[in-house]
Amino acid sequence: MGAAHFPPYTVRPEIGVDTGLLPQLLDALNQLQADYHFVIVPTSNARRYREFEQGRMDMVLFENPTWGWNTIAHNPVDMGLEDVEVFVAKHQPGRGQAYFDDLANKRLALFNGYHYAFAGFKTSPQFLSATFNASLTYSHAANLQMVLRGRADIALITRSHLIDLLNKNPQIEPMVLVSDRVDYIYHHYALLSPQAPIQGQQLAKMLQALRDNGQFASIFAPYKIAAVPAQVPGARPVP
Repeated sequence: MGAAHFPPYTVRPEIGVDTGLLPQLLDALNQLQADYHFVIVPTSNARRYREFEQGRMDMVLFENPTWGWNTIAHNPVDMGLEDVEVFVAKHQPGRGQAYFDDLANKRLALFNGYHYAFAGFKTSPQFLSATFNASLTYSHAANLQMVLRGRADIALITRSHLIDLLNKNPQIEPMVLVSDRVDYIYHHYALLSPQAPIQGQQLAKMLQALRDNGQFASIFAPYKIAAVPAQVPGARPVP
């Protein structure tokens, strides 16, 4: 199972940090059955495509086929999970939701490599910096601090990670203004290698079993990651 840093789903797997939602999900899958044993293979956001093609991992979770996988053969399995990207600003007197209506002339703090709807899903740092006056980092926590310290006007943060950050730092919650406006809805998939020992239909049945026994909700609901109806997986690799 490939795991790249994507908090709160996976947190620094390359240095052996065994936290996040992915380890919880894999524990639930391993306890559910004995035919397969799921283990984490650390990778990075940039390397995961190449290492998936090379067969270093059989599967990646919390992905989407549109995130750069269009030329890589894979079998997608709809996980039936949705998260969202929200706009975050510093709370100030008189500042309300209208502040997020127009991004022009505002300094943005973005996560390098993420796909943003407002930017047409383009990920080029040069394009984002030049077009949207954006600073790019590899940390939502750093971007939030940029906003609170006045170094950026708005940060784009995955809602589940924002919830995690505010839970761990309740003293900053009154300082934060979160948009009702959603930039992008993440619909999560598992992507299986065509050579993976497990079939998409088998994984889909396991995930459904975790829905039925309540473990899905116990893992994801605290982070407002929505469980939605999952589509039946196709049998053919993509592309």
